[in-house]
Amino acid sequence: MKNTATARYAGHLRTEATHTASGNAIQTDAPVDNHGRGEAFSPTDLVSTALGSCMMTVMGIVAERHNWDLVGSSFAVLKHMSTEPPRRIAQIDVTFTLPATLAPQERTLLERAAHTCPVGLSLHPDVRQNIVFEYK
Repeated sequence: MKNTATARYAGHLRTEATHTASGNAIQTDAPVDNHGRGEAFSPTDLVSTALGSCMMTVMGIVAERHNWDLVGSSFAVLKHMSTEPPRRIAQIDVTFTLPATLAPQERTLLERAAHTCPVGLSLHPDVRQNIVFEYK
């Protein structure tokens, strides 16, 4: 079985990871408040962003099934780190902006679907997920 990704430590608290199937690469950098330069996503930034990306993807699957257009929809993520040791993500806020043209029943279906995303279901229950849906 092939790896999902491979990565190497590049020094100076940075890693370079490559997605095996596509060859796409990303870098991570430790955040400034944890001895890094903050010049790329930190690993905890990726986890937080993955939650929003996963939820949007699941909503996209439902939208495509029903022929609803979500193109241009967006989300913003705010990660809150624990103030007490050990260092960990304490809360992830995700605010989605979706088309105002969606009917109430469509909104309900999309919001329910978002909460079934595998990333959200994989996070430890101590990581609070504050999810907001705005329609504009």
